[in-house]
Amino acid sequence: MRFALGAVIYLVLLATSAVAVLWYMNVPSMLIPQIMFGGLDKFALLAVPFFIFAGDIMARGGVSRRIVDCILALFGRARAARPITTIAASEFFGAVSGSSPATVAAMGKLMYPSLREGGYSEKFSLGLITSAGGIASVMPPSILMILYGASAEQSVAELFAAGVIPALLLGFGTLLYILWYSRRVNSPPEEKRSFSQVVKLVVNALPALGTPVVILGGIYSGVFSWVLTTSGVPQALVQYVSATGETYWSTLLIINIFLLIIGCLVDPISAIVLFTPILIPIVQYLGIDLIHFGVIMAVNLSIGMFTPPFGLNIFTSHALFGARMSTICAGLVPFIIVQLLVLMLITYVPVLSLFGAGFVK
Repeated sequence: MRFALGAVIYLVLLATSAVAVLWYMNVPSMLIPQIMFGGLDKFALLAVPFFIFAGDIMARGGVSRRIVDCILALFGRARAARPITTIAASEFFGAVSGSSPATVAAMGKLMYPSLREGGYSEKFSLGLITSAGGIASVMPPSILMILYGASAEQSVAELFAAGVIPALLLGFGTLLYILWYSRRVNSPPEEKRSFSQVVKLVVNALPALGTPVVILGGIYSGVFSWVLTTSGVPQALVQYVSATGETYWSTLLIINIFLLIIGCLVDPISAIVLFTPILIPIVQYLGIDLIHFGVIMAVNLSIGMFTPPFGLNIFTSHALFGARMSTICAGLVPFIIVQLLVLMLITYVPVLSLFGAGFVK
């Protein structure tokens, strides 16, 4: 949106909402502060800055280095040890920070030089790191899940549980491609470490490895877009879907394509706040579980974050490594294909999302 209008997105949203409320909706002025506060009065939103802060501490305090060393020691004799470590460490880092760009920045600084030293091409290394950051947007505690839960009034704990299997599937799909690629280029295995060295590295990483357990354990135990809803846009879309006679399958495909495009152009947080109230009535009309749809939305937006030409992670990698945009985008193509295939699986097999959520209910 900023690319199209040349304005900061929060100013665009503020201006359009103000015009709608003051000139078209005849809302009493005394009611406006109450509406604004009601949109922010979500307990779950308190988690967002703390997860970002936790990720920043890990990136700056050397915790991420200990995690990488531990995982690399465990997979050291595998042919694709360094790419596997990149994926596994990204999944773990995402389980603490919930932020995709933070994961790209933290893992990129550590793993890009390592991948290049291991003989992997610049294109492959950049594509792997940039796409691996997208998994962090789905792996709980996902910031996108928190915002979706607040916008759709769904249980954040259930959304987190629902995101586990899809996040692991995204990682597994990427892993299969990594193994195929490493065999094709005949990458050498890592230097063998002694048992005592492996134990030492694992023990050194234990405090960091326990962080997601503390965060998610605490969660499991223990702004709604008012203007759009009031204006009747969601209801109009439901009537349109009903009139066109689109099937369950085709409507989901259209929603997926729409969200992928939005994920390329708008940052995920803004996308969730803007489009959740619009899409929820359509999803309910189709009889789709809102927890399942939350996972679909998060996966779509996470893929959009590294999809050319405007994916946020692409610019993060470009700023970190100074690589050409064309090189980064070319390296991303196979990873995008793999994750789109996993997205289709998650979309049309709801049990992959709802199985985990069932344990929280």
